[in-house]
Amino acid sequence: MEKTLKPQRPRIADVARAAGVSQTTVSHALNGKGYVDPQTRERVKDVARELGYRPNVRAQRLRTGEANTIALISSMPFEIAGGTARLGFLMEVAAVAAAAALTRGLALVLVPPVMAGHLPLERLDIDGAIVIEPTSDDANVAHLQERGLPVVCLGRQPGNETVPYVDIHSSATTALLLDHLRAQGSKHIALLIGAQPRNSYIESRATYERFCITHGMTPVIATADEAGGIDAGRDACAAMLNAHPEVDGLCALVDAFAVGAVQAIAHLGKRVPHDIKVVTRYDGPRARSCRPPLTAVDLHLDEMALQAVDLLFAHLGSEHATLRVLPALPELVMRESSCADLAGA
Repeated sequence: MEKTLKPQRPRIADVARAAGVSQTTVSHALNGKGYVDPQTRERVKDVARELGYRPNVRAQRLRTGEANTIALISSMPFEIAGGTARLGFLMEVAAVAAAAALTRGLALVLVPPVMAGHLPLERLDIDGAIVIEPTSDDANVAHLQERGLPVVCLGRQPGNETVPYVDIHSSATTALLLDHLRAQGSKHIALLIGAQPRNSYIESRATYERFCITHGMTPVIATADEAGGIDAGRDACAAMLNAHPEVDGLCALVDAFAVGAVQAIAHLGKRVPHDIKVVTRYDGPRARSCRPPLTAVDLHLDEMALQAVDLLFAHLGSEHATLRVLPALPELVMRESSCADLAGA
């Protein structure tokens, strides 16, 4: 019986011959690297489509040494980024980033937060990474840079001017929340932030202190360890209110801390928002499912995720790409935790 021969798969040489260009030009036109005249690029893409050419990913990887894979890493511990938050901040960023990466021929590896210890990043075969809100001494950023891999951060890394980042507008977000509390009638506003050296906490503290000077308020700042999650927020809020019973407004930057603060306020026999108004930063599952629901901020995470992938892709191909990207300003999402009119009697 005669054997049926499989049709030969089109090769890059076939595309080059049909388009009348070199194989290098075909490679650059299809993978977006190197300069190719726009008309030539489109002609090459049209020819590739007509011939049914598909790059051999395995062969390409062996030839270039590139994994065509990037990682998305949350610097936040499991107690903050886990639980219901798994469906929130991290996944909002991941969903958009994965789609954006794929359009550039890159796969996205989502590195989940861990309970303790360091992430086993040495096992990942990646070309670069996006790190969400790194600390000044972030081990993930240090490890990636030691490997010579491009790193982009969602939120500036304090003290490290070499890492490109998408600005998450921490100062503007804090000002938005503080102005809202004041507009709702709070006269003694406190700030609850994490104890870790993150730029969002550093900027928020500075913004809050300026706010207090401007409006003649005495600063009341409480800190909680992120590793304690909701419980740490509850304990920090309880201690703060025992020391400062006059507080009638609370800006708890981390949503887990804000949920804990609501619990502490209830335990002390006070009501949210009638006695103490509470706001938080991220408008995610915790903010929406808290009782009462928390006033929060739309950070435009979809735009931030796209910009982070664009920035990383630029640095994968050039050492001279921009170091800072500014997304749209945050928008307030008002809910019952700070608005007596919404909460009812």
